[in-house]
Amino acid sequence: MPKIKYQNIKLGPAKLAVVAQANAIIEEYAAQGFDLTLRQLYYQFVSRDLIANRMQEYKRLGDIINDARLAGLIDWLAIVDRTRNLKSLSHWDSPSDIVRAVAEQYNVDRWVNQHNRVEVWIEKDALVGVIEGVCEELDVPYFSCRGYTSQSEMWMAAMRLKKYARNGQTPVILHFGDHDPSGIDMTRDITDRLELFMGGIEVRRMALNMNQVEEYQPPPNPAKLTDSRVHAYIREYGAESWELDALEPAVLAGLIRNEIGSLQDANAWAEMEQIQDNARAELAKIADRYQDVQEYLDA
Repeated sequence: MPKIKYQNIKLGPAKLAVVAQANAIIEEYAAQGFDLTLRQLYYQFVSRDLIANRMQEYKRLGDIINDARLAGLIDWLAIVDRTRNLKSLSHWDSPSDIVRAVAEQYNVDRWVNQHNRVEVWIEKDALVGVIEGVCEELDVPYFSCRGYTSQSEMWMAAMRLKKYARNGQTPVILHFGDHDPSGIDMTRDITDRLELFMGGIEVRRMALNMNQVEEYQPPPNPAKLTDSRVHAYIREYGAESWELDALEPAVLAGLIRNEIGSLQDANAWAEMEQIQDNARAELAKIADRYQDVQEYLDA
């Protein structure tokens, strides 16, 4: 994990203490298999009463982290930007290499014989990296809504889910959003528009809910008074709101894992996993004996 120094930046004792706290949090997350965005790191500082929940503190932390990385004090891979990624084609040294990669990546649809068909939808693009591991492990599609989902994407989702319903499966959407006026309303919006386009859809709001706010005590923010839904929100929940980013990644992953577990037929799942394992083993044998395959083709 690279700590690379690019500039001679002197940090005083107070800033070095922040860097030490940041590295401790980073190591804690890495031990669980997670990386962090700057915003998630900030909420960890807030939830541990290390800094106040104010915009100027967020900006100050960002400046310190930036200087510490340039000074070689923080791992460059530990803090990520999940909203900006380079796209490119994959390349291979030989045909046997791609066959070996295919053997490792070969998947069957493990949900094809299940009663339910599950998708995970999350409000924020920056949190996709938190949920992708558990979703891919459980072969569940996941989707970043980026706030209110566009009409085009909502219609496409309805057509996809409608196909599952025609095949006898029950589509279930697990939705994750902020606990604020718009974040709460987004679950309602998804439900209403999918009902319009296809009907018979179940949308479960998994987080952030008030019982989770009470259990995990994420740091509050003032509800946005400029939001057109704020008055109804304040009447029901009060003047505070909470961001999904403030929940521990392990909590989000656990919510997904537990809910999907309750929606699975374990026996049907095990059957499909065995089919997948057998096919992967067959492809691995082909990769190991690719020279034989080439000689056969040449003959």
